[in-house]
Amino acid sequence: MKYMVLMYADPVATEAMTAAERAEVFRRHEALHQDLAESGELLNGAGLAYPRDTTTMRWRGDGSTVTDGPFGAGAEQLTAYYVIDCASPERAREIAGRVLDFHVVAVEVRPVHDAFGMDGS
Repeated sequence: MKYMVLMYADPVATEAMTAAERAEVFRRHEALHQDLAESGELLNGAGLAYPRDTTTMRWRGDGSTVTDGPFGAGAEQLTAYYVIDCASPERAREIAGRVLDFHVVAVEVRPVHDAFGMDGS
Protein backbone atom coordinates (compact mmCIF):
# COMPACT_ATOMS: atom_id res chain seq x y z
CA MET A 1 0.00 0.00 0.00
CA LYS A 2 1.21 3.48 -0.80
CA TYR A 3 1.21 6.24 1.81
CA MET A 4 1.99 9.92 1.73
CA VAL A 5 3.92 11.13 4.75
CA LEU A 6 3.33 14.87 5.12
CA MET A 7 5.74 16.71 7.41
CA TYR A 8 4.89 19.94 9.21
CA ALA A 9 7.23 22.43 10.83
CA ASP A 10 7.25 26.06 11.89
CA PRO A 11 9.03 27.97 9.08
CA VAL A 12 10.14 30.67 11.52
CA ALA A 13 11.82 28.02 13.66
CA THR A 14 13.30 26.44 10.52
CA GLU A 15 14.91 29.72 9.49
CA ALA A 16 16.26 30.19 13.03
CA MET A 17 17.97 26.78 13.18
CA THR A 18 21.68 26.72 13.82
CA ALA A 19 24.09 25.08 11.41
CA ALA A 20 24.42 22.17 13.85
CA GLU A 21 20.64 21.73 14.00
CA ARG A 22 20.39 21.80 10.21
CA ALA A 23 23.15 19.21 9.98
CA GLU A 24 21.29 16.96 12.45
CA VAL A 25 18.05 17.19 10.45
CA PHE A 26 19.96 16.44 7.25
CA ARG A 27 21.74 13.48 8.89
CA ARG A 28 18.49 11.96 10.13
CA HIS A 29 16.76 12.28 6.75
CA GLU A 30 19.78 10.88 4.91
CA ALA A 31 19.75 7.85 7.23
CA LEU A 32 16.03 7.36 6.60
CA HIS A 33 16.51 7.74 2.83
CA GLN A 34 19.26 5.12 2.94
CA ASP A 35 17.14 2.65 4.91
CA LEU A 36 14.07 3.14 2.72
CA ALA A 37 16.09 2.94 -0.50
CA GLU A 38 17.54 -0.37 0.66
CA SER A 39 14.10 -1.73 1.56
CA GLY A 40 12.53 -0.39 -1.64
CA GLU A 41 9.87 1.50 0.33
CA LEU A 42 10.76 5.08 -0.72
CA LEU A 43 9.04 6.07 -3.96
CA ASN A 44 9.42 9.85 -3.90
CA GLY A 45 9.89 12.81 -1.62
CA ALA A 46 11.00 16.41 -1.46
CA GLY A 47 11.30 19.42 0.72
CA LEU A 48 9.02 22.33 -0.06
CA ALA A 49 9.72 26.05 -0.37
CA TYR A 50 8.80 28.36 2.47
CA PRO A 51 5.09 29.17 2.80
CA ARG A 52 5.80 32.79 1.91
CA ASP A 53 6.65 31.55 -1.59
CA THR A 54 3.32 29.74 -1.92
CA THR A 55 0.29 30.65 -4.00
CA THR A 56 -3.11 29.30 -3.03
CA MET A 57 -5.89 29.01 -5.60
CA ARG A 58 -9.46 28.43 -4.41
CA TRP A 59 -12.60 27.60 -6.31
CA ARG A 60 -15.59 29.78 -5.55
CA GLY A 61 -19.04 29.44 -7.06
CA ASP A 62 -18.38 32.38 -9.35
CA GLY A 63 -14.83 31.42 -10.31
CA SER A 64 -11.47 31.04 -8.69
CA THR A 65 -9.39 33.29 -6.48
CA VAL A 66 -5.62 33.44 -6.11
CA THR A 67 -3.88 34.54 -2.92
CA ASP A 68 -0.30 34.61 -1.69
CA GLY A 69 0.54 32.22 1.10
CA PRO A 70 -0.35 28.72 2.21
CA PHE A 71 -3.81 27.15 2.28
CA GLY A 72 -4.05 27.02 6.08
CA ALA A 73 -3.09 29.61 8.63
CA GLY A 74 -1.02 28.59 11.62
CA ALA A 75 2.51 28.27 12.87
CA GLU A 76 3.07 24.76 11.52
CA GLN A 77 3.09 24.47 7.74
CA LEU A 78 3.64 21.65 5.28
CA THR A 79 7.39 21.55 4.69
CA ALA A 80 8.18 18.21 3.05
CA TYR A 81 6.74 14.88 1.99
CA TYR A 82 7.61 11.30 1.26
CA VAL A 83 5.64 8.81 -0.80
CA ILE A 84 6.30 5.35 0.53
CA ASP A 85 5.14 1.87 -0.40
CA CYS A 86 5.02 -0.47 2.56
CA ALA A 87 3.18 -3.51 3.86
CA SER A 88 0.91 -1.99 6.49
CA PRO A 89 -0.39 1.17 8.14
CA GLU A 90 1.70 0.25 11.17
CA ARG A 91 4.86 0.23 9.06
CA ALA A 92 3.90 3.59 7.52
CA ARG A 93 3.48 5.05 11.02
CA GLU A 94 6.80 3.54 12.07
CA ILE A 95 8.53 5.27 9.15
CA ALA A 96 6.71 8.54 9.84
CA GLY A 97 7.77 8.42 13.48
CA ARG A 98 11.40 8.62 12.41
CA VAL A 99 10.96 12.16 11.09
CA LEU A 100 9.37 13.62 14.23
CA ASP A 101 11.86 15.75 16.14
CA PHE A 102 12.54 19.32 17.25
CA HIS A 103 12.07 20.45 13.64
CA VAL A 104 9.25 18.32 12.20
CA VAL A 105 6.65 18.71 14.92
CA ALA A 106 3.74 16.91 13.22
CA VAL A 107 3.44 14.20 10.59
CA GLU A 108 0.34 13.16 8.69
CA VAL A 109 0.23 9.63 7.25
CA ARG A 110 -2.38 9.22 4.53
CA PRO A 111 -3.06 6.25 2.24
CA VAL A 112 -2.70 7.02 -1.48
CA HIS A 113 -5.49 5.84 -3.77
CA ASP A 114 -4.06 5.15 -7.20
CA ALA A 115 -7.46 5.90 -8.73
CA PHE A 116 -7.50 9.37 -7.16
CA GLY A 117 -10.07 8.09 -4.66
CA MET A 118 -12.68 8.17 -7.42
CA ASP A 119 -13.17 4.50 -8.10
CA GLY A 120 -16.94 4.76 -7.72
CA SER A 121 -17.17 2.79 -4.47
